[in-house]
Amino acid sequence: MTALLEVRGLSAFYGASQVLHGLSLQVQPAEVVCLLGRNGSGRSTLLRAVMGLVDSRGEVLWRGRNVAGLRPNERAQQGLGYVPENREVFPTLTVEQNLLLGFKPGKCRRGRWPKSLLLSMFPRLKERLHTAAGHLSGGEQQMLTLCRTMMGDPDLVLIDEPTEGLAPALVEQVAHFVTTVRDAGVAVLLVEQKLAIALQVSSRCLVMGHGGIVFEGTPGQLRADSDTQKQWMGV
Repeated sequence: MTALLEVRGLSAFYGASQVLHGLSLQVQPAEVVCLLGRNGSGRSTLLRAVMGLVDSRGEVLWRGRNVAGLRPNERAQQGLGYVPENREVFPTLTVEQNLLLGFKPGKCRRGRWPKSLLLSMFPRLKERLHTAAGHLSGGEQQMLTLCRTMMGDPDLVLIDEPTEGLAPALVEQVAHFVTTVRDAGVAVLLVEQKLAIALQVSSRCLVMGHGGIVFEGTPGQLRADSDTQKQWMGV
């Protein structure tokens, strides 16, 4: 089976500082792959490099085609979705207007993610539909960014630290969201700090350290590997 996403020998840079060092990985269709590791290990940079948001070298293969030369918006049109860590809502626009900005004419004919379905996953967001996004709490903005990305009907969504700073009830809603999109056939590459959530939702776990991958295995294998948890995750 051809991987949905394959990264080969990927290195990434911020100016003269190299963050990723020849990293390779694959994501299969409808698979949840979780990236774990300490802060500064390169997890967020990996997502940004896949989207073309940082200077990088190496191959980013999307359905077997190298898209490394494409701009971020062109990669999004190919079926990549991205939920950044800092959410990046449009603060003066309402929740509904933010959602509509995620819609890609032509791309979304399948109608897999109507607004009504997405809002049913996050009832609080439905209550705030006509509120300016800048007036939402951090948790509500996180819900909005997740839903806005799915409005674009991606085949793979890159999600960066979606549960950071959220109350436990919202964490469970986000976990349910991830499993729902997976069950609908959408692949997820997830950066997550909470080990319990990673083990709950993922098909495979990758642990990063020093800009590379230091562990790859199933949730059960990671759960049993206390050395990896202590050395590379601070658990």
